Amino acid sequence: MTEEEQQNTAAAQHSPTKPPVAKRIPHARTFHGDTFEDPYEWMRDKASPDVREYVAAQNRYCDARMAGLAGLRSTLFDELKSRIQETDMSVPTRMDGYWYFSRTVEGRQYGIQCRMPIRADDDWDPPAVDAAAEPGTMPGEQVIFDANREAEGHDFFRLGGMDLSRDGRWMLYGVDVRGDERYDFRIRDLETGEDLPEVLAGIGGACFTPDGRWVFYAVLDDAWRPYAIRRHRVGTPVSEDVEVYREADERFWVGVGLSFDERSIVIGTGSKTTTEVWMLPVSDPEGEFAVFIPRADDIEYDVSFACFEGAGERGEDVPLAVVYHNANNPNFEIDVIDMRSHTPPYRLGEGTRVAVGSPYGCEHGDMVEPGASAQPVGAGYVNACNPTILQGAHGLAIEGIAIHRHFVALSYRTDGLPHVAVMTKRQAAADFLAGRPWEFRELTPPALEDDWDADLAADAAETATSMSEDDAAGPHPHHGAADSDRGGVSDEVAGDVATGAPAMVTTWDGAADDLLPGETRRLYAIGTGGNPSYDAPRMRYSFSSYTRPGELHEIDPATGEDRLLKRAIVLGDFDPRDYMERRVWITARDGEQIPVSLAWRRDIPVSSSAMFITGYGAYEISSDPGFSVARLSMLDRGVLYAVPHIRGGGEMGRAWYEQGRRLNKKHSFEDFVDATVALQEAGLADPRRTVANGGSAGGLLMGAVANLAPSRFAGVEADVPFVDALTSILDPSLPLTVTEWDEWGDPLHDADVYRYMKSYTPYENAPDMADDGSAAGSGDGAGDDGSVAGAAVWTRDSSGRLVFPKMFVTTSMNDTRVLYVEPLKWVARLQAAGVDAVIKIEVEAGHGGTSGRYKQWEEVSYENAWCLSVMNIMH
Repeated sequence: MTEEEQQNTAAAQHSPTKPPVAKRIPHARTFHGDTFEDPYEWMRDKASPDVREYVAAQNRYCDARMAGLAGLRSTLFDELKSRIQETDMSVPTRMDGYWYFSRTVEGRQYGIQCRMPIRADDDWDPPAVDAAAEPGTMPGEQVIFDANREAEGHDFFRLGGMDLSRDGRWMLYGVDVRGDERYDFRIRDLETGEDLPEVLAGIGGACFTPDGRWVFYAVLDDAWRPYAIRRHRVGTPVSEDVEVYREADERFWVGVGLSFDERSIVIGTGSKTTTEVWMLPVSDPEGEFAVFIPRADDIEYDVSFACFEGAGERGEDVPLAVVYHNANNPNFEIDVIDMRSHTPPYRLGEGTRVAVGSPYGCEHGDMVEPGASAQPVGAGYVNACNPTILQGAHGLAIEGIAIHRHFVALSYRTDGLPHVAVMTKRQAAADFLAGRPWEFRELTPPALEDDWDADLAADAAETATSMSEDDAAGPHPHHGAADSDRGGVSDEVAGDVATGAPAMVTTWDGAADDLLPGETRRLYAIGTGGNPSYDAPRMRYSFSSYTRPGELHEIDPATGEDRLLKRAIVLGDFDPRDYMERRVWITARDGEQIPVSLAWRRDIPVSSSAMFITGYGAYEISSDPGFSVARLSMLDRGVLYAVPHIRGGGEMGRAWYEQGRRLNKKHSFEDFVDATVALQEAGLADPRRTVANGGSAGGLLMGAVANLAPSRFAGVEADVPFVDALTSILDPSLPLTVTEWDEWGDPLHDADVYRYMKSYTPYENAPDMADDGSAAGSGDGAGDDGSVAGAAVWTRDSSGRLVFPKMFVTTSMNDTRVLYVEPLKWVARLQAAGVDAVIKIEVEAGHGGTSGRYKQWEEVSYENAWCLSVMNIMH
């Protein structure tokens, strides 16, 4: 550094009203004949005094910049807190001889785990528990774990797992007090409340055998990869533990647990695209694990065991192996094997197929059906072995099956949303033995009384319209908007069609037709949950939407009787009928149809609104509808909440994931930009008041879209963002690097992957301060419409300021998934280019941020205050 630079740096370090000036130390990263100059790589040395001081300076600057929002933060926190029932409890769940439940108490940061003994073997009705009572004071109630007491003396606390012996005496539990996701597991005697002396320190996870005599646990390597399984005999020194499995392939993680029937100890090992299962009978814990089916590249499978009780010709049980895999279908299938006539070894694809996903749009779809790979992802799929409810489904992906003593539940995805279907065990046995498709019935959440989502006449009209159009999910011309030249966009929201902006289909009020016969218009996420017991006579399921708080139900599959067990309480004058939510479909630049979820306050017109738009789009993780109390404060202030379900996620099945990973990754960024443009061009959102948000891999998304279309966003919030992805994935010694090659590609050994990643990674492509004082970039740049140009060319407004969104970034020093250095370097580069960028750095936290519910409420209020201020909403 020159003397002048050193003086400027020193001055900035002591001036919290200006961003600290990071020193620039030459550092070259050279791969495949390409050299990237990285002057901020020195920040990787976490122990360096210079790094610690720079982190402190950035936090001081953040405090100074955010000081003016203290009032708004306080208002948002108070609103959030006033809507939450702070003293509350979960619905008791039966496991073996006890009913287990969790309590929260006003003023306490963490939950309290409690239990009560069952009243009899046939006791399947949850006990009546006073939610307002002090934990442990109800007759028969026992506090088994109070996280508030356990967290004393720690700035950070997270429970990393809990397991119990079948008799309920022994509890295995793990805690993390650093945020680095290395858990210390201990064994507690629940009769005395005392812990045994042995500690399984710094491990990834653990499970008991049912008798509580043995613990099997996962060991982490230096790269934070669970790579081996060890066996521990309770009551003996940890030094005597035995390694029972080691995974040599660095792409694979291992885990261990019990099978659902508790007859087997199961080791699962897998990469992003390949899995393998090893099993050992619980009756022989010191035996040798055996592989169920040997691994094969790009094949994922899982196995469970069940039986049809008394269904044999002579009244004998019919033992079953239930195999879930993608060996023959990229969107998975479920095979059920009759084990009476078949013994190991098994192969994938044998048995009776119960459900099969759609191969349309998948890379290997042609192996299932000629021409399937070229079919639209959302084309209706028909397969003779599928249940009736799956025939013609759009974007069909099979997600799993659960077989209990009295019922069978099927989980799947279609039309971009999760679904659950159920049937009685008796009917499943009859269908299986007769060789016919299983007759599942789909679960549909009950509508609210007098709610706008229960308009059966409108459903019927929309159904008639949709049935007259083609059979693909997504935009259909309807209700007088059938002009194909305009992509089915109605007059009210057509926008400037001449610009070639992505098309969007909406109804007159800005809400999408779902075009799904017989379904409500709310965008529900539904799933089975709270069913740990094989013998339970009824099935629990839960659901929620963007605007409807979560509900837990219990249904009797034999009679159809549906009972509400609990509805999440929102205090105050909240009424879900005051809010709207709908699905729109936009046409991306390559012609693919992208679902976008919207939510807004019903009595505030959606027109040039402030918009909070958030996305993820990686690892085949779906961004499904869910309720947020904090979100209400935004909706009540007239903010339009939007979620583009971009490729790279799993909303429309495996093809959706494949089209947004590796050398297709740019689709994720383009989909998000195109959705933003479509909503803005339709007149629903104002670019000057649009804030984008994403975290982790969604933080990479944020960096990419800020580079691609800077004029489309007034602000961008990037939480623990994976923005220096190329640098990280080039270094196999860093945590999690090798396992990520299946997701992003291997730039270390493949020059094409290197070049592709370098063309989009946010850090390399962000604006930087060139020697002549102008902002320059090192990779692909952006036009105002979000189109990718050649070299980066950044524009300036009339006052000479760089056209780039305001940036708010979060990170944690103990994060092991996205190292703090990535967002720290990125912000340094942005600030040097004149971008208004602020970073908040948690010193005692990990990838998930702070712990404790009040701290988390403060954090979300802090972040939302910044977002609202960028939208020019200060009340």
